[in-house]
Amino acid sequence: MNKSQLIDALAARYEGNRKQAQHALESVLDTITREVARGEKVAITGFGSFEKRVREARWVRNPQTGARIKAKKVAVPKFTPGQDLKNVVSGAKKLPSLAAVAAAAKKAPARKTATAKKAPAAAKKSAPAKKATAAKKTTAKKSTAAKKTTAKKATTAKKTTAKKAPAKKTTAAKKTTAKKTAKKA
Repeated sequence: MNKSQLIDALAARYEGNRKQAQHALESVLDTITREVARGEKVAITGFGSFEKRVREARWVRNPQTGARIKAKKVAVPKFTPGQDLKNVVSGAKKLPSLAAVAAAAKKAPARKTATAKKAPAAAKKSAPAKKATAAKKTTAKKSTAAKKTTAKKATTAKKTTAKKAPAKKTTAAKKTTAKKTAKKA
Protein backbone atom coordinates (compact mmCIF):
# COMPACT_ATOMS: atom_id res chain seq x y z
CA MET A 1 0.00 0.00 0.00
CA ASN A 2 1.41 3.37 -0.95
CA LYS A 3 0.50 6.83 0.40
CA SER A 4 -2.28 7.44 -2.14
CA GLN A 5 -3.91 4.10 -1.33
CA LEU A 6 -3.60 4.81 2.39
CA ILE A 7 -5.36 8.16 1.90
CA ASP A 8 -8.15 6.38 0.00
CA ALA A 9 -8.56 3.88 2.86
CA LEU A 10 -8.67 6.71 5.39
CA ALA A 11 -11.18 8.62 3.26
CA ALA A 12 -13.62 5.74 3.71
CA ARG A 13 -13.45 6.39 7.47
CA TYR A 14 -13.87 10.15 6.93
CA GLU A 15 -17.17 9.63 5.08
CA GLY A 16 -15.49 9.88 1.67
CA ASN A 17 -13.72 13.18 2.39
CA ARG A 18 -10.37 12.61 0.71
CA LYS A 19 -9.00 16.09 1.55
CA GLN A 20 -9.67 15.64 5.24
CA ALA A 21 -8.05 12.18 5.20
CA GLN A 22 -5.00 13.51 3.35
CA HIS A 23 -4.66 16.41 5.80
CA ALA A 24 -4.90 14.03 8.79
CA LEU A 25 -2.27 11.65 7.41
CA GLU A 26 0.14 14.43 6.44
CA SER A 27 -0.27 16.11 9.84
CA VAL A 28 0.57 12.89 11.69
CA LEU A 29 3.57 12.11 9.48
CA ASP A 30 4.87 15.69 9.70
CA THR A 31 4.59 15.74 13.49
CA ILE A 32 6.37 12.40 13.87
CA THR A 33 9.12 13.47 11.44
CA ARG A 34 9.75 16.78 13.21
CA GLU A 35 9.90 15.24 16.68
CA VAL A 36 12.22 12.41 15.65
CA ALA A 37 14.51 14.86 13.82
CA ARG A 38 14.80 16.87 17.07
CA GLY A 39 15.88 13.72 18.89
CA GLU A 40 12.60 13.08 20.69
CA LYS A 41 11.07 9.61 20.95
CA VAL A 42 7.52 9.29 19.58
CA ALA A 43 5.71 6.35 21.15
CA ILE A 44 2.26 5.31 19.98
CA THR A 45 0.93 2.80 22.49
CA GLY A 46 0.19 -0.55 20.87
CA PHE A 47 1.58 0.46 17.49
CA GLY A 48 5.24 1.24 18.13
CA SER A 49 7.82 3.94 18.69
CA PHE A 50 9.98 6.08 16.46
CA GLU A 51 13.35 7.41 17.61
CA LYS A 52 16.62 8.85 16.36
CA ARG A 53 19.70 6.61 16.62
CA VAL A 54 23.26 7.72 15.98
CA ARG A 55 25.65 5.34 14.23
CA GLU A 56 29.22 6.12 15.16
CA ALA A 57 31.99 6.51 12.56
CA ARG A 58 33.47 3.14 11.58
CA TRP A 59 35.52 1.31 8.98
CA VAL A 60 33.55 -0.48 6.24
CA ARG A 61 34.48 -2.45 3.11
CA ASN A 62 33.51 -1.61 -0.46
CA PRO A 63 31.95 -4.88 -1.71
CA GLN A 64 33.16 -4.35 -5.29
CA THR A 65 36.81 -3.55 -4.61
CA GLY A 66 37.27 -4.85 -1.06
CA ALA A 67 38.92 -1.54 -0.08
CA ARG A 68 38.45 -0.21 3.47
CA ILE A 69 36.54 3.05 3.67
CA LYS A 70 35.83 5.25 6.67
CA ALA A 71 32.05 5.74 7.15
CA LYS A 72 31.03 8.99 8.81
CA LYS A 73 28.91 9.36 11.93
CA VAL A 74 25.26 9.40 10.83
CA ALA A 75 21.84 9.75 12.51
CA VAL A 76 19.13 7.33 11.34
CA PRO A 77 15.46 6.89 12.26
CA LYS A 78 14.50 3.66 14.05
CA PHE A 79 11.05 2.11 14.41
CA THR A 80 10.34 -0.42 17.13
CA PRO A 81 6.98 -2.20 16.77
CA GLY A 82 4.65 -2.33 19.78
CA GLN A 83 3.36 -5.51 21.36
CA ASP A 84 -0.15 -5.18 19.89
CA LEU A 85 1.24 -4.77 16.36
CA LYS A 86 3.49 -7.81 16.87
CA ASN A 87 0.55 -9.89 18.09
CA VAL A 88 -1.66 -8.91 15.14
CA VAL A 89 1.05 -9.61 12.57
CA SER A 90 1.93 -12.97 14.12
CA GLY A 91 -1.75 -14.00 14.22
CA ALA A 92 -1.94 -14.25 18.01
CA LYS A 93 -4.53 -11.44 18.10
CA LYS A 94 -7.31 -10.57 15.67
CA LEU A 95 -8.26 -7.01 14.73
CA PRO A 96 -11.85 -5.88 15.34
CA SER A 97 -14.03 -5.44 12.26
CA LEU A 98 -14.19 -2.05 10.55
CA ALA A 99 -17.85 -1.69 11.55
CA ALA A 100 -16.92 -1.98 15.23
CA VAL A 101 -14.12 0.56 14.80
CA ALA A 102 -16.48 2.99 13.02
CA ALA A 103 -19.06 2.62 15.80
CA ALA A 104 -16.42 3.33 18.42
CA ALA A 105 -15.24 6.39 16.46
CA LYS A 106 -18.77 7.83 16.39
CA LYS A 107 -19.08 7.44 20.16
CA ALA A 108 -15.66 9.02 20.81
CA PRO A 109 -16.78 12.71 20.47
CA ALA A 110 -19.47 12.17 23.13
CA ARG A 111 -16.82 10.87 25.54
CA LYS A 112 -14.57 13.87 24.94
CA THR A 113 -17.25 16.32 26.08
CA ALA A 114 -17.96 14.26 29.19
CA THR A 115 -14.27 14.20 30.16
CA ALA A 116 -13.97 17.94 29.55
CA LYS A 117 -16.57 18.55 32.28
CA LYS A 118 -14.65 16.27 34.68
CA ALA A 119 -11.34 18.09 34.19
CA PRO A 120 -11.37 19.94 37.56
CA ALA A 121 -11.96 16.67 39.42
CA ALA A 122 -9.11 15.05 37.52
CA ALA A 123 -6.83 17.92 38.53
CA LYS A 124 -7.64 17.26 42.20
CA LYS A 125 -6.82 13.57 41.78
CA SER A 126 -3.45 14.31 40.18
CA ALA A 127 -2.20 16.30 43.20
CA PRO A 128 -1.74 13.22 45.45
CA ALA A 129 -0.01 11.47 42.56
CA LYS A 130 2.52 14.31 42.43
CA LYS A 131 3.15 13.92 46.17
CA ALA A 132 3.71 10.19 45.72
CA THR A 133 6.25 10.75 42.96
CA ALA A 134 8.01 13.35 45.12
CA ALA A 135 8.17 10.82 47.96
CA LYS A 136 9.61 8.21 45.60
CA LYS A 137 12.26 10.67 44.42
CA THR A 138 13.21 11.49 48.03
CA THR A 139 13.50 7.79 48.88
CA ALA A 140 15.60 7.22 45.78
CA LYS A 141 17.89 10.11 46.73
CA LYS A 142 18.32 8.71 50.24
CA SER A 143 19.15 5.23 48.99
CA THR A 144 21.71 6.53 46.48
CA ALA A 145 23.29 8.67 49.21
CA ALA A 146 23.50 5.60 51.44
CA LYS A 147 25.11 3.61 48.65
CA LYS A 148 27.68 6.36 48.06
CA THR A 149 28.51 6.47 51.79
CA THR A 150 28.99 2.70 51.91
CA ALA A 151 31.15 2.84 48.80
CA LYS A 152 33.30 5.56 50.39
CA LYS A 153 33.72 3.45 53.55
CA ALA A 154 34.73 0.45 51.48
CA THR A 155 37.34 2.43 49.54
CA THR A 156 38.67 3.91 52.80
CA ALA A 157 38.98 0.42 54.26
CA LYS A 158 40.89 -0.72 51.18
CA LYS A 159 43.27 2.23 51.50
CA THR A 160 44.03 1.46 55.13
CA THR A 161 44.78 -2.18 54.38
CA ALA A 162 46.98 -1.05 51.53
CA LYS A 163 48.98 1.05 53.98
CA LYS A 164 49.52 -1.93 56.28
CA ALA A 165 50.93 -4.09 53.50
CA PRO A 166 54.15 -2.05 53.06
CA ALA A 167 54.83 -2.38 56.78
CA LYS A 168 54.99 -6.16 56.38
CA LYS A 169 57.43 -5.75 53.55
CA THR A 170 59.79 -3.69 55.69
CA THR A 171 59.80 -6.27 58.46
CA ALA A 172 60.56 -8.93 55.89
CA ALA A 173 63.43 -6.80 54.64
CA LYS A 174 64.76 -6.43 58.22
CA LYS A 175 64.64 -10.21 58.67
CA THR A 176 66.65 -10.78 55.49
CA THR A 177 69.27 -8.22 56.57
CA ALA A 178 69.40 -9.84 60.03
CA LYS A 179 70.02 -13.25 58.42
CA LYS A 180 72.78 -11.78 56.24
CA THR A 181 74.52 -10.27 59.25
CA ALA A 182 74.13 -13.53 61.19
CA LYS A 183 75.81 -15.44 58.35
CA LYS A 184 78.74 -12.99 58.31
CA ALA A 185 79.34 -13.42 62.04
